[in-house]
Amino acid sequence: MSDQKNDAGTSQANAPAKDPKKKEDQKKKDDEDLSEEDLALKQQLELYVERVQDSDPGLQKVALESMRHEIRTSTSSMTSVPKPLKFLRPHYGALKAFYETMPESDLKKYLADILSVLALTMSAEGERESLKYRLLGSEGDIGSWGHEYVRNLAGEIAQEYGKRQSEEAAIEDLMELVQQIVSFHMKHNAEPEAVDLLMEVEDLDLLVEHVDKTNFKRTCLYLTSAARYLPGPDDMLVLDIAYTIYLKFEEFASALQIALSLDNMQVFTSCDNQLKKMQFCYILARHGITFELDDEMVADDDERETLQDIINNTKLSESYLTLARDIEVMEPKSPEDIYKAHLLDGRASAGASVDSARQNLAATFVNAFVNAGFGQDKLMTAPADSSIGGSSGNWLFKNKEHGKTSAAASLGMILLWDVDSGLAQIDKYFHSNDNHVIAGALLGVGIVNCGVKNDCDPALALLSDYISKEDSSVRIGAIMGLGIAYAGAQNEQIRSSLTLILNDAKAPLDVIAFTAISLGLIYVGSCNEEVAQAIIFALMDRSESELGEPLTRLLPLALEVSKTFNEKIRKYCDMTLLSCAYAGTGNVLKVQNLLGHCAQHLEKGETHQGPAVLGIAMVAMAEELGLDMSIRSLEHLLQYGEQNIRRAVPLALGLLCISNPKVNVMDTLSRLSHDSDSEVAMAAVISLGLIGAGTNNARIAGMLRNLSSYYYKDASLLFCVRIAQGLVHLGKGLLTLNPYHSDRFLLSPTALAGLVTMLHACLDMKAMVLGKYHYVLYFIVLAMQPRMLMTVDENLKPLSVPVRVGQAVDVVGQAGRPKTITGFQTHSTPVLLAAGDRAELATEKYIPLSPILEGHVILKENPDYREDS
Repeated sequence: MSDQKNDAGTSQANAPAKDPKKKEDQKKKDDEDLSEEDLALKQQLELYVERVQDSDPGLQKVALESMRHEIRTSTSSMTSVPKPLKFLRPHYGALKAFYETMPESDLKKYLADILSVLALTMSAEGERESLKYRLLGSEGDIGSWGHEYVRNLAGEIAQEYGKRQSEEAAIEDLMELVQQIVSFHMKHNAEPEAVDLLMEVEDLDLLVEHVDKTNFKRTCLYLTSAARYLPGPDDMLVLDIAYTIYLKFEEFASALQIALSLDNMQVFTSCDNQLKKMQFCYILARHGITFELDDEMVADDDERETLQDIINNTKLSESYLTLARDIEVMEPKSPEDIYKAHLLDGRASAGASVDSARQNLAATFVNAFVNAGFGQDKLMTAPADSSIGGSSGNWLFKNKEHGKTSAAASLGMILLWDVDSGLAQIDKYFHSNDNHVIAGALLGVGIVNCGVKNDCDPALALLSDYISKEDSSVRIGAIMGLGIAYAGAQNEQIRSSLTLILNDAKAPLDVIAFTAISLGLIYVGSCNEEVAQAIIFALMDRSESELGEPLTRLLPLALEVSKTFNEKIRKYCDMTLLSCAYAGTGNVLKVQNLLGHCAQHLEKGETHQGPAVLGIAMVAMAEELGLDMSIRSLEHLLQYGEQNIRRAVPLALGLLCISNPKVNVMDTLSRLSHDSDSEVAMAAVISLGLIGAGTNNARIAGMLRNLSSYYYKDASLLFCVRIAQGLVHLGKGLLTLNPYHSDRFLLSPTALAGLVTMLHACLDMKAMVLGKYHYVLYFIVLAMQPRMLMTVDENLKPLSVPVRVGQAVDVVGQAGRPKTITGFQTHSTPVLLAAGDRAELATEKYIPLSPILEGHVILKENPDYREDS
């Protein structure tokens, strides 16, 4: 009886073969290759396949059990198909056909499970059979069939989900399976795969239930990194989930960083630890936003005052000077120390005495940049000699008219962040009878207060009297000073007084331009309707002829909306707005759009392509990959673009690699600095300064020295070379201009605004920087930050601990606990961090309160720490 059955079974299995003879030979040959155990296994499995098709349910059940057992126990390497699956391949069709004929029962579900696993290697592309049989099968644990199976299922679910969404079919059964898969992935250290699956089926909220203490950091790291590559609104959703998870595990500092990029500030209320709150305040201060604490956030008055002081950056100057003392660079430097003219051959130094006012102006800037924040230098604050009555006055008057403005303002730069002594020293210039000096003093007050807020608002008190004076240079000084001191503060009082100037039809154009810029800075990133309106009206009131003036370039920068302007400036506004609105988002579509504008060859007199090129840099600076790609695109623009595009390319490169001297960009700029078009050369020279800003990079310093001898007869290019030399040695190498901080995760809006304002001014070098508006260079102060890691104890006193500083490694989605830095050196804090560096504590004795070690980090003692005896 059973023999007949078996015959029937075998013949059924072999039915598809065309020629039984060939099949037999083939089979014999295969069998010879196999080892004895494999042969036994193969025959065993063939027997099971026959038994499964038996009519006796008992036999079927035993056969299915054994088959299942074989499949589960055979785990092989990922590279080859497990043996049982391999031997069962020829029988897949037969089993499928038999499955269709079976009556509904538990056994049928059992067979469905096995078919689902077999489909892993057998099913045709796009059939999704594995998923089909899985849904038909029993509700067992899917993990037991192995990782590869689960991974395959996840892929099929994503396809199926897309299909059902378009047909609007039900998806409940899929979601149950998703639940199982996600919990399996989360338990087996495959967080990225769980996140990917949930993104595909648009249900990230599930994640929050499945994360636990062991894997939440890795999950959130993956989420925040993925957010940069997602199109809008999705990226916000992803960050939001990461934020929720961080709050769930009370990882408040990380939550705050995400909150800052989402502009949502409820972390303070949910955390009740005073030390952690202090750390938050340091992060906020570094981000450069104005933030007022209220009773809800911090109940105790004294505590609130301490915290508000940190946010207001009142101690920034102190810790910066601590760093300087530690590194032993307190000695003031003169511009000659930077130029190092003695290293060049004779002819260059001989020609230096030509345009002395221009040279002195350059020296003023170099001096201000190099000694920024140190509070002493050799030109402006040199000790007074009683017989001369103060030598600082002498340097001031070595500059011509508007040069004096920059000279007086440079004092503000030297005393950066030190409000009390700064205002005292600048005060003497207010009594001058020269308007240019007063203007410079006003600007200097603004610069001293940059990024530092004070309860009594000294800058506002001093400057507001001057903004309606008749002399336009004084007005500009005061207005620009307000803009720099209150960048990002969204201060209503200033807004009302500045909008009045904007609406004043008699005000000269330069005053209007600077007013608009200052308003834009004060309300940076706030989309404030009224400010936008005021700026639009100012643009519409101006007559045709005035719009041709170079200064109008600065107006649209401050804007967010553009509709009804005459053609001439409309495109310019469009480009500027597009780039500012998407700055730092890494939005690929916008980059393509801007590249499209750059590719057109237009007639003369079109100016909107410059901002389009800068726009590419602003949008693409968000992450490393986009950054490298845009550097390549900019190379193409250099080769094929029109002149006005080529002039903007170096500036865009400078913005992409700001304070981060990449070798390939350095070479490109070095090549461009000898360009036949002097505008391109000037832009390239300034950009060399920008990419090396605050790094003391020896290679760039060498290039600039050579350029200074190459251009010794060309006063304006030499001026640019000097400015660049000043930038490279910014703050004697302790400062950075990079608007990104916290491991390139957060973008400080005020810093970017300051940089972009300066770059837009550089689009028209001759009129702005080389003309009488050279003080736009001081907008760069908004981006200046000490590039330090300062560790402090619980009483906010500096604390020296060993830290390892090395090149940061991207560890997103890697298994285990990979090293986050490579090639490190161990120093004791305070230490300097270059672009792309990361620090980690080299001791177990303290626990840092911030996950990212940069800026000020509070350390608390580790209660479990034991000294090795």
